[in-house]
This record gives sequence, C-alpha cells and structure tokens, in this order.
Amino acid sequence: MRFEGKRVVITGGASGIGRATAEAFIAEGAQVMMGDLNAEAGDAMAADTRFDNRLAFQKTDVCEVGEIKDLLDSAAGHFGGIDILFNNAGAGGAPERIDEMTAEGWDSTMNLLLRSVAMGTRYAVDHMKKAGGGVIVNTSSINAHEAGWGPVAYATAKAGVRHLSKLSAAQLAVHNIRVNSISPGFIMTNIFADSRKDEPEEARKIDEAIHAFSPMAQPVARSGMPEDIAQAVLYLSSDQGGFVSGIDLTVDGGITVGHRHSWDPDTPGLLDLIQAQADGEA
Repeated sequence: MRFEGKRVVITGGASGIGRATAEAFIAEGAQVMMGDLNAEAGDAMAADTRFDNRLAFQKTDVCEVGEIKDLLDSAAGHFGGIDILFNNAGAGGAPERIDEMTAEGWDSTMNLLLRSVAMGTRYAVDHMKKAGGGVIVNTSSINAHEAGWGPVAYATAKAGVRHLSKLSAAQLAVHNIRVNSISPGFIMTNIFADSRKDEPEEARKIDEAIHAFSPMAQPVARSGMPEDIAQAVLYLSSDQGGFVSGIDLTVDGGITVGHRHSWDPDTPGLLDLIQAQADGEA
C-alpha cells in the first residue's frame, strides 16, 4: 500500500496504459481522478465497485487547455489536493511524412501530445505547491530516441515531452516536485490502430502485426503490456523512486539496445557481412 492517502490524476485513463496505471495505483491505496475523451468507458470504470469509490472520472479533451485545468481543479476539490500527475493521454497523431505534412496535422499532434503535457504540468504545480511537493510522470516514447518507430509528428512531440520533463525537473525542484518521463516500446495499447478507426480491418491488421512483431524484434521475447508501463510509473511516483528526477526511463523490452545482431547470435552483423564479402572475393 505504497500510495495510501495519495491523490493521483491520470489523463488518457480509460484504456491501455492509463487504465492499467489507474488500477495499479488504486490497488496500492491511492485515490485516482481520471480524465479521458471516452466518457462511456470512464463512467463505467468509476461505477465499478471493485475500485471501492477510489476512482472518479471527468470527461476531458486534453487538446483544450481549459479542460485540462478543470480536470486538475476538480481533482483537487474532490480529494483535497493533488500529489501525483501522470500525463499520459495521446494517440498516433498525423501519419504523414515530413514532405507531406500539413500545418493542421502538425499543430493538432503537438497540441495533443506536447502542449497537453506542458499545460497539465503548469496547472498541477499550483496544487502541488500547496501540498508541499509532488510527482509528475510523462509518457514519452522510444520514438523520442531514434527514427523508424513511428510518424514524424508523433516522434517529434514525444522528444519534446522527454526534454520538457528534464527541464521541468530542474525548474520545479525548488518546490519539492520531481518530474520524469517514461519511453514505452511496442506496448499492446492500440495507439496507432486507433488512428484507423474508420478502417476497422486495417486497424485489426496493425494490432496483429505489432503483436506478432514484438517478440521477434527485441531481446525480451514477448509483447509489452500496459501493466509493464504501469509498474514503471508507480516506481517513479513512489518513495522508492524518491531520489530520481529528470530522467527518461525506457521500458521497451530492450528493442533500442541495438540492431538485431547485437542480441541474436543467429543474425549476422555488419562485420560478419563484410567478412563474408571479403571471403567471397578472395
């Protein structure tokens, strides 16, 4: 019960990583205010007797700054304050390459994935100061580390989240507020499939491809699950993580450790290919 008496706000909490994290916090004693656009799923969670009235829900569009502030103010009013904020809401955003990008697609992605984190932090701090401190955890992505894992607008926004978290950690330390980010790898959350809701068959294929690809693409030979990220969030939010601030915690099954040959002995590396070429010419 590491979080007994703690008051937590989670955006994007009605599914995937957000839902798993809300459930994990509640299981360890916290009270959770959850914001999400999906009112049907959020209301159903809030009515679930398993959560013993520890979960409240407010429909929230994080692209609207006023709704972010309303969520945080409502949580502080409902619980008497805020101790922990998990800025998690997101989607795949604009799918276009940079040479096809529109200003509208770019701006909407930045508002959803980066501005929402900045404004969530901004308005949570007012309440955390009153509480004498707090913890903020932001969802970044392995897209923030290297190219090739997702759309360019999404990746750029997530890189911004990663750096914003570091800068926030520096500026908010004076208020006893720790800030960190987490970079998930391929997690079974439907984030990119959700961008194809108007094409159900295409969305299904994306889900199946990620599920099949993940175990073969990383040293940890299984799909990442929302619960894997939830446990990382709880660590960073807990007293056990009390000496940790300004970091990005990569939780990706090792997918970013290097090319496949760095961990799969049956896959030839560059030096192997060069030697084979040289032997062939000899």
